[in-house]
Amino acid sequence: MPLSDTQDPQAEAWFGEEKVPWHEKQYRVRGVFDSVAKNYDLMNDLMSVGVHRLWKAAFIDVLAPRPNMHLLDVAGGTGDIAFRFLDQLTKAPSEDDPEPSPQGHVTICDINENMLQVGRDRALNEGRLKGLQWVCGNAEALPVESASLDAYSIAFGLRNVTDIPAALREAKRVLKPGGRFLCLEFSHVIIPGLDRLYDLYSDEVLPRLGQYVARDREAYIYLVESIRRFPTQEKLVSMLHEAGLERGQYRNLSGGIAAIHTAWRL
Repeated sequence: MPLSDTQDPQAEAWFGEEKVPWHEKQYRVRGVFDSVAKNYDLMNDLMSVGVHRLWKAAFIDVLAPRPNMHLLDVAGGTGDIAFRFLDQLTKAPSEDDPEPSPQGHVTICDINENMLQVGRDRALNEGRLKGLQWVCGNAEALPVESASLDAYSIAFGLRNVTDIPAALREAKRVLKPGGRFLCLEFSHVIIPGLDRLYDLYSDEVLPRLGQYVARDREAYIYLVESIRRFPTQEKLVSMLHEAGLERGQYRNLSGGIAAIHTAWRL
């Protein structure tokens, strides 16, 4: 899948706290996730002290999987959201059907082939052979038919997209009328005092974890900086509406360290 284009060859984008040529950001983000792919899930546990698991459980609760739902999980290469979704929809084995059978389908789309390979390997190791499709593609130009999906999810991926408004417009395009958009992302702390502690943790602890566990300190400095540059909760709601998605709202998690945003294509 080719990287997205922009009409202005002079346009720039933020890569953490550094401004880079628009086209270059996607290559740099790809490099970050090439570097951390094998340790990505372990690093999530260490970075959040395991709390990301609770956030993802809450995310699936909000999604409310139902039989025969087709979900597109964008930037979901390691399969974490997809597997949780299917687990909610998998029948228990019976005499007539001795193998577990998921009653839904997930198309997992990620721009990074290394992340997808981690997810495929996990699926095989866990015996997940049904209900999954793996696609390498760009959130800004999804290789998916228009009005074909019941739900669109993106967890901890939207802040890495170069053109967020384009990605939101693509989300609307691929959703059926009545389809739902859901985003789980690091956000902006709303509790006085917690914000300073979180900044200290982000500046001092996370880069060291990246250095010693993933062997890439710079990648985790970028991830911290990308969180700080991500739109506020209210701003992202406005962006959802500007993209044509409706009834946008959000729910803060852990005092705003993360947030779940939802909207609908009506």
